Amino acid sequence: MQNVATANEVFITGLKNAHAMENQALSIMKPQLKRIEHYPEVAAQLDLHITETEGQIQRIEEILDRLSESASGLKDAALSASGAMAALSHTMASDEILKNSFANFAFEHFEIAAYTSLLTAGEESGAADLPLLRQNLDEELRMAEWLQDNLPAVTRSYSALSGSGERADV
Repeated sequence: MQNVATANEVFITGLKNAHAMENQALSIMKPQLKRIEHYPEVAAQLDLHITETEGQIQRIEEILDRLSESASGLKDAALSASGAMAALSHTMASDEILKNSFANFAFEHFEIAAYTSLLTAGEESGAADLPLLRQNLDEELRMAEWLQDNLPAVTRSYSALSGSGERADV
């Protein structure tokens, strides 16, 4: 077992990274939600997950506050900017809804991995706030499952709209 002080440093760094990651997630999802026209189920899920993500950020901030730490403004800004650029890059694609679905699926799995690692670091450091992080992980797992389960329907809808001559991208 590693040194508890080192484990605590890893945990705190992970919390700051998770905070930045969730801000990045918002910078990806909010522009997508504003553009969706033909996929109400996707819009509803994104709207729900934006609300969940805002709660995840609050939970992380609560843990950081209890540890007398704060989020990294630099990490938050950098990842938010990169998320906004990623969201913007898909707007030029004729199959934007599919590209967004693929990217969201991948990002959810990135978040799942990050929370799995963060929970492990928290266990190693003896952190008490793990149920809050477990709630974040559970929300990410649920969203990833929804994306996987609904990708076939989104693809079918996209194909049907494309075949009808309607604008199908979002």
